[in-house]
Amino acid sequence: MSLYKILWENVLIYLFLFILLLSVGTFGYMVLDGYSFLEALYMTTITISTVGYGETKPLSNNGRIFTIFLILSNFGVLTFMISKITRFLFDGDFIILYKKLSMKKNITNLRNHVIVCGCGQNGSEAIKELRKSNITFVVIDKKEPKNIHDLQYFLQEDATQDEVLLNAGILHATAILITLPNDAENIFVVLTAKELNPNITIISRASKDTSVKKLKSAGAQNVIMPDKLGGVHMANLVLFPDVKEFIDVMSTYQNNGTRITELIPTKNSSLETLNAWKNCGANILGIKQINGEYIINPSCHHEILITDRIIAIGNDEQIQALKKII
Repeated sequence: MSLYKILWENVLIYLFLFILLLSVGTFGYMVLDGYSFLEALYMTTITISTVGYGETKPLSNNGRIFTIFLILSNFGVLTFMISKITRFLFDGDFIILYKKLSMKKNITNLRNHVIVCGCGQNGSEAIKELRKSNITFVVIDKKEPKNIHDLQYFLQEDATQDEVLLNAGILHATAILITLPNDAENIFVVLTAKELNPNITIISRASKDTSVKKLKSAGAQNVIMPDKLGGVHMANLVLFPDVKEFIDVMSTYQNNGTRITELIPTKNSSLETLNAWKNCGANILGIKQINGEYIINPSCHHEILITDRIIAIGNDEQIQALKKII
């Protein structure tokens, strides 16, 4: 809702109350003291405007009582409108609305950002990782989260609506993370996102095994089942505790900035030519080819194509150095 719309609604409310008061006053003087329509309208106007030109005709006792009622009613309407506008301007509603409108305007200028649908437990964890990586993101949720001040951009809307996704800048976004608790809603958002932006990367949450195939058929490139992953993780902690602990350390940034990341090569080369570990200290863990296949721990003679994706590990300085030579 725009600021102008809210102000206009307040004006309409006042006009309605004013016309209602004018009509009641005109009708009252016509009935109580036999005024003509024009005399009654004139008397009502000078009464509620507190001009005080004097009575057009002598008023009866009933007319005087009605006039008192009319004056008090007019003061009541004015007091109501002034308090309503004052509360809107000074009790925070105006500031909150202004911030929301400014945020929506700023979102329209975003490019290559990420949209997060749902700010529950999974969505909140995703937001933390995006923030750590300095990635611009827009959050959509029906409820205002407790940590709203930590969010870059937030829309308190329904993510299943086309207009809301458009307001979140889906036409210019690179990816959308769908973490709604209901699988049916997730499928609907996936379909909508794919229709609005066919090139966007879609990652969705799923609660049931039967929903995974449907979500991928709808257009999601990746489907995550948090409950299933949690069970596998717990089992692996028994089977391979040190390996899982190492992965946890890597994924939670408790490692002095060392991280695993994906890089896009700018030229064709080979791992032997790059010699990443010697030249910049980073290690190349794997290569994702254009057909979607992964080459884990590739040999030094492996040829890197411009269409490949490089999976590397290193700290921020090492990763930046690797970006310059690939």
